[in-house]
Amino acid sequence: MPKPSQNTTPLLPTHLMQLATGFWSFKTFAGALEIGLFDLLAAGGELTMEEVSAELGIAHRPADLLLAGCASLGLLDKSGPRYRNSALAEEFLVQGRPYYFGGYIRYLDRREYPAWQHIVEALRTNRPYTWTPGTQESLFDTEDPETLRLFWDCMHSLSTSTARALAEVYDFTPHTRLLDVGGGSGAYPVELCRRFSHLTATVFDLPHVGDLARRRIAEAKLDGTVDAVAGDFNRDPALPGGYDVIVLSSVLHDWDEETGRALLRKCRAALPGGGVVLICELLLNDERTGPPAAALMGMNMLVETEGGKNYSAAEYGAWLLDAGFSRVEVLPLDAAGANGVVVGHVG
Repeated sequence: MPKPSQNTTPLLPTHLMQLATGFWSFKTFAGALEIGLFDLLAAGGELTMEEVSAELGIAHRPADLLLAGCASLGLLDKSGPRYRNSALAEEFLVQGRPYYFGGYIRYLDRREYPAWQHIVEALRTNRPYTWTPGTQESLFDTEDPETLRLFWDCMHSLSTSTARALAEVYDFTPHTRLLDVGGGSGAYPVELCRRFSHLTATVFDLPHVGDLARRRIAEAKLDGTVDAVAGDFNRDPALPGGYDVIVLSSVLHDWDEETGRALLRKCRAALPGGGVVLICELLLNDERTGPPAAALMGMNMLVETEGGKNYSAAEYGAWLLDAGFSRVEVLPLDAAGANGVVVGHVG
């Protein structure tokens, strides 16, 4: 029997330690955002630990630990005794910046993080824990203004940067009118119409979401270029017509396969020859073994939805062909909210 190699590296639980303590990073990050650290250091501000302690009204010990933690995560830089925002934090974590990402962090911290405490129950019961089936139709069915604000700030944060990335990989020049189905706050139409000045767009979403979209559209000074139309893409028999490109961003993963296929059939019926539907998602590989961002977003759908899950590009491709699209292509995307775009072409 051969002897074990003397050079064999022992198996260690280092990776398990990293997995087990992942929440340390998130809660440090979320705590710094909530307490106002990045806003304090905005616009090139540099402060010592003692000055941060005084400005935030916290003792030296927690200030020291928070600053060290954020620096270790790449959120702060340090020169001598003074800390400043890293380029990443200055760009995305200061309120008022065009591509502020803090809405997403706050939503995760206040709504999803508590729900994930019930992950075992979700696995056993196959039900969501961020809302209550039976009393609400879906996670989007709420009249609580704070919940609505948190959710749509979150989605706007995520969608804005993803829309920018989409504009880099897909050329909208041949299209003139865009319909963003389930478009929420209008992040995609706003970004895409800024980039492609010939384009006009419509956000199609539930009535109570329309006001949120109109506010964002007005802030972007795109009234007359982007508008919002009320509707329910699940209940309405058809989507609005007259558009040659339809965007479905982080929509299909909220629902089961039957619902997704039905929506793609409506998209096909609404599009003219030469039209396209763009499915922007965190796509699983064909083997459904990763990447982690897509697989773990699927787990998040367990606590957020009744039937949602993340799908592969191959699955979406099959749905598109079955719905009557003539050709499918997949474009890689490097963005926070999507790693690929599945394009369904109408012949």
